[in-house]
Amino acid sequence: MGVIAWLVLGLLAGAIAKAILPGRDPGGCIGTTAIGIAGAFIGGWLSSQLLDRPVEREFFDAATWGSAVAGALVLLIGYRILFGHSRD
Repeated sequence: MGVIAWLVLGLLAGAIAKAILPGRDPGGCIGTTAIGIAGAFIGGWLSSQLLDRPVEREFFDAATWGSAVAGALVLLIGYRILFGHSRD
């Protein structure tokens, strides 16, 4: 998968993570988008390193999507813990 595909995957993973964890985020829409993109990259990298499952094969692979959404969720939770001041 190319960089553009990872960016699109990150945008969608961020939207899915936001749907799973609704509420106000300190960074707003742009922050959530950036977290989704970073989560997709980090989740994909961790999946390939720790699980020995390379994710650069296909865009519509369940492991790729799972690792991207999981990475976005972890980053979103961490971001809320570090920078969130209210629990809405």
